[in-house]
Amino acid sequence: LRTDMAAHRPLPADSELVQAIAVLARAQQDAVWARGQAHNKLRSQLREFYPAILNAFAQHKQGLCSREARSILAAAPTPTMAAKLTRRRLQSLLKQAGRVRGIQAEAERLHEVFKRDYLHQLPQVEAALGHQTSALLRQLNTACDNADQLAEAVTQAFEEHPDGPVIRSFPGLAALTGARVLAEIGDDRARFASAESLKAYAGSAPVTRASGKSCKVMSRKVKNQRLAAVGYVWAFNSLTRSPGARAHYDRRRAAGDRHVAAQRNLFNRFMGMLFHCLQNSHTYDEAVAFPLASAGLRATAA
Repeated sequence: LRTDMAAHRPLPADSELVQAIAVLARAQQDAVWARGQAHNKLRSQLREFYPAILNAFAQHKQGLCSREARSILAAAPTPTMAAKLTRRRLQSLLKQAGRVRGIQAEAERLHEVFKRDYLHQLPQVEAALGHQTSALLRQLNTACDNADQLAEAVTQAFEEHPDGPVIRSFPGLAALTGARVLAEIGDDRARFASAESLKAYAGSAPVTRASGKSCKVMSRKVKNQRLAAVGYVWAFNSLTRSPGARAHYDRRRAAGDRHVAAQRNLFNRFMGMLFHCLQNSHTYDEAVAFPLASAGLRATAA
């Protein structure tokens, strides 16, 4: 640094609130990843001896991470114990998990699933697997609680930042994903000289390698991995919330891009819009962001 200081960028002058949001958002994302690992370990364990619980919550949105599944699994860590659960006991467990509607019907369904015939391990082996399942369940409970508490904290901090309304105006960004974006780009307006530099930092801008007559366009590997991860979530969620984003994605797919490449291209466009909106304190406008799609919708309505 003493000999080539001009080649290095100064540290961003982010506000104290953004630095706090960055700590909370990264911790929450780590907790989500830990929750996913704990869920996968528990699911792999249950596949060996407890298929009934997997069948019972196969269609549930959160799967084994749901409070209902964790509550029942804590009360019956083995299939033999699950088969002994009465309808009244299942209703009680569902109420303890926070369910308020369809309790009786759900208890009937679970009772029927647990009463089916399944292959069983030897009794002592099943008991040992039940103890291991309880240990893995405690890890999952801790990971779920950590993710939920950190999500509440980061959402509250994000709502206090003045850039929050601008970021949340974009389709596909909610409080949690918006906080992750803000945590990685900061609120120092002089940090990125142009939209292209922000796109390169996010990893959405491609890299062109040219030598002689050969020219290759590849995805960028050196990037902010956390910002790139939330970028794919952002692009995917926007497909159902923005007609312009959906039309842009469909055009990229028709041009030959794979799903991930089309998402990355859409994320790249969103990053350019976000840079402009933050620099000028403007909220997202669908008609300005995707004028061709907006004009087509107006013509169809007419």
